[in-house]
Amino acid sequence: MADSWATSGVDLHLGPIGSGGLRRGLTDALREAVRTGRLAPGTRLPSSRSLAADLGVARNTVVEAYADLVAEGWLTARQGSGTWVAAGASCAPFDRKTGEKAGEEAVRTAGAAPSPARTARPRRERRRPVHNLVPGTPDLASFPRTLWLRAARRVLATAPHHVLDYGDPRGNPALRTALTGYLARVRGVRTDPDRLLVCAGVSHGLQILAAVLRARGVRTVAVDSYGLDSHWKLLARAGLRTRPLPLDRHGTVTQELTDEGAVLLTPSHQFPMGVSLHPDRRAAVVSWARRTGGLILEDDYDGEFRYDRQPVGALQGLAPDHVVHLGTTSKSLAPGLRLAWMALPPSLVEEATKAKGPTDTCGVLDQLTLAEFLTSGAYDRQVRAARLRYRRRRDALVEALAARAPDVRPTGIAAGLHAVLRLPPGTESAVVQAAAWQGLALHGLSRYRHKDAVTEPLDALVVGYGTPADHAWTAALDALCRVLP
Repeated sequence: MADSWATSGVDLHLGPIGSGGLRRGLTDALREAVRTGRLAPGTRLPSSRSLAADLGVARNTVVEAYADLVAEGWLTARQGSGTWVAAGASCAPFDRKTGEKAGEEAVRTAGAAPSPARTARPRRERRRPVHNLVPGTPDLASFPRTLWLRAARRVLATAPHHVLDYGDPRGNPALRTALTGYLARVRGVRTDPDRLLVCAGVSHGLQILAAVLRARGVRTVAVDSYGLDSHWKLLARAGLRTRPLPLDRHGTVTQELTDEGAVLLTPSHQFPMGVSLHPDRRAAVVSWARRTGGLILEDDYDGEFRYDRQPVGALQGLAPDHVVHLGTTSKSLAPGLRLAWMALPPSLVEEATKAKGPTDTCGVLDQLTLAEFLTSGAYDRQVRAARLRYRRRRDALVEALAARAPDVRPTGIAAGLHAVLRLPPGTESAVVQAAAWQGLALHGLSRYRHKDAVTEPLDALVVGYGTPADHAWTAALDALCRVLP
């Protein structure tokens, strides 16, 4: 019998059923699907009536095949609850001599429903951290579910049918219009809806830009000495070399730019060092772009979260024809939304749109919901509430360090969702390892250092205070203080 697909109730694809009789063939096909892991432990199988109808066999044939596999321990069944793949059933074949599967006692009765607790586990299970202070993620528990759902309902109730079609590759016009107003008001970005391109995260935006740069003949992109290696690797995969620029207390030394075709910066709040690019350095990079035709890629990393004074305006506002401004909802809402944007120079719009592809890659309903969030003011309220929450966490971090680890100096704390904690020379690796032993996820500063960086290396921790939920922050802070020198 050819491959079969059960379509009544629960879908189930079976391999070829052999010629040794329908019952035996069905039993063998089901056993093989479980043995190879294609039917995972805990999977509910179709009812005998449904499977029989789909396969075109008598119901008794399926009942008897199920009974055989229950007796062998591959399946479990209980009256009224259906038939399931037994916990751990795919771990080892059935031993007909001993009546057991290798390494575990066979299921001897058909009365127990599958339980996740009985699922076989690897001998060595990786220990999950108790506390996570790795930077880069906001407090996901604070995502405004109720407000987002309310906005999504309004969108579904009012959106015309045509918006559900393949959309403009630049993104939905309603979102691009809403973003234009928001970015001008909050970040000082000078653009219009036709020059905005919606993408699935900043990394996606960089992929698009890397393809454009490569097509233009660019071979080298200048970057910060400290930053996200995922971005450098992304550029490298596109065939672009990255050259790190020196970094000091005033930010990246943009005066060192020469003949690179582009430069990638986080000028508002440098990641991970936390400094804002000095006005002289801003002027220098804009002058370089105008003189050479180079492109400035501005990653507005957590630019909304400034605590001690007004946020620093976007670099794009100084030179809209030479700066690509990249923003995202990953810190303000959640990275799982996969919603970001690029404000492009006019000369780049057509090339970037072509590089993105002919259809929109971001879900239109999420785009429209974000547009509703922006125009209704809900986004502003969410950012303000998050800013207050994270400022309180930052203040608690600074106070705890002053009281319990006075030799550890926090820097880069005027903005963002992380702080850099300077450590005594030679101690970074030991502190990170000690934290791991105690179930505390931490990153050392060396993790973010470019392999070709000329800036003097520092021993420090990059502590993210965005990830823990509010109720877990105090315990996470205690765990951090225990491992500090």
